[in-house]
Order: sequence, then structure tokens, then C-alpha cells
Amino acid sequence: MVGEGITQALSWLLAGDGEVAAVAAMTIQVSGVATLCSVLLGIPLGVWLALRDFRGKQLCSALVNFGMGLPPVVVGLFVSLCLWRYGPLGEWELMYTPVAMMIAQTIIATPIVGGLSFAAVLSVNPKLRLQLLSLGATPWQASRLLIREARLGLLAAVMAGFGRVISEVGASMMVGGNIKGQTRVLTTATVMEVGKGNYDTAIAFSLILLLGAFGVVFMLTWLQHKRKSERK
Repeated sequence: MVGEGITQALSWLLAGDGEVAAVAAMTIQVSGVATLCSVLLGIPLGVWLALRDFRGKQLCSALVNFGMGLPPVVVGLFVSLCLWRYGPLGEWELMYTPVAMMIAQTIIATPIVGGLSFAAVLSVNPKLRLQLLSLGATPWQASRLLIREARLGLLAAVMAGFGRVISEVGASMMVGGNIKGQTRVLTTATVMEVGKGNYDTAIAFSLILLLGAFGVVFMLTWLQHKRKSERK
């Protein structure tokens, strides 16, 4: 069974199967946009929490940490209620579209990126910011240099966010509907094939998903090690 799945995956890749290519392209599109949005929201949130002192900071940090373990089905239900025909955003008609999947995945990944960014900035020596300020740096300049020092940890946050969205299936099924040619991605296609008993096809989809995820993570890891070598 596993051998048949590997053979089928290789045949799809070599033959350039149109349906599989469409599913893979939708996966890249949805996960890529969701990762980008979560990075644009999560990193500034994490950096802001790490560098600012204010009343309620502990509560905000606890909420971010809580969001890191938020069940995807709960997010899917919340987004569904908002985007449903009679929901507050129903007039936008986004239910069962790639945009709905992007929204759900962004909500899932943003706390992960934010929490890890928060930890990455906190891991930098706190005396460094005070030294920079004492040497005449503005708060903005000091913050920018601290972020630069924490860039390896921030890249790890990006990888974690991508890994979360590329593997997401529950919320994607709920808000996307796994519609062929519209919202079907590799994870939902794998679940569907398992439900139909086509384990060889499910294995083939899984292998393609693993190859794509490994390619992206390998590139980000290469950038991380490149940055590390530049610091030496």
C-alpha cells in the first residue's frame, strides 16, 4: 500500500497531473497568504509585548499563549458563524471560498507567531536596550537593533506558523467545504481519500504535502543558518 502510494505520487509529479497540480497550487496559495498575514500580525504583536511595559501586559501575554493552543475546530466554528449567510459578515459571501480558509488559518497561526516572537525578543539580553539608550540611540533605533538580534528566533516563529497552517485540516474543512477545483487542498484531499478507503491515493497526497512543506522549511532553515554565520 505504501509502495503504491509512493509510485502514484511519483507518477503524478513526473506526468504533471492537472488535478493534483491544482490542489497543490491551492494549498500553496492558501497557506502562503495565511502565513504572510500571520507574520505581519504576529511579529509586531510579539515584539510590542516584549518591549512595552503597561497595565494588563501579563493578561495579554496569557491570551497570546492561550491562542497558541486554540483548537482549530473552534476557530472554524467561529469563522463559519461570522461568514454564514445570516452572520455579521454574511453579505460578503466568503463562506466556502479560499478567503474563508485564509482567515481561519491566519487566526490559528497568528498567536503562534506572536508568542514565539515574544519569547525570541525576551531571550535577548535586556541590558542591551539600556546600553543602546545610554549611548544616545532613540527608542526606535534600540528596538530595531533588538529585533535584529532576535532575528533567528523570529525566523523560527515564521517556520512554526507555516507548519501550523500547512497541516491544518479541521477549520479548512468547515469553512472551505473541500470543494473540487475551488477549496480543495492537500490536507483535505488526504482526509477525503482516507474516508473513501483509497489509502494509496491518500499516501500519495501526503507525500506531495510533505515534499512541499520540507522544501519551504529547508529554505527558511538555510536562511536561519546563513544569518547565524553572518553574526560570527
